[in-house]
Amino acid sequence: MEEKNKTKSFVLRIDAEMMGAIEKWAADDFRSVNGQILFLLDNALKKSGRKPKKNAPKCE
Repeated sequence: MEEKNKTKSFVLRIDAEMMGAIEKWAADDFRSVNGQILFLLDNALKKSGRKPKKNAPKCE
């Protein structure tokens, strides 16, 4: 049975200065760092017109 809401984990290497800025931004927005990164990626995908439609087939 296929799950609808699958998530994938991966390692992200990020410099300390950028991480500090993301941590502060996340705290300001009452989000976790993970939630903030997902929020930023989602907005970037929407802005670029690359966010997949919910019912669109996924490329893997």
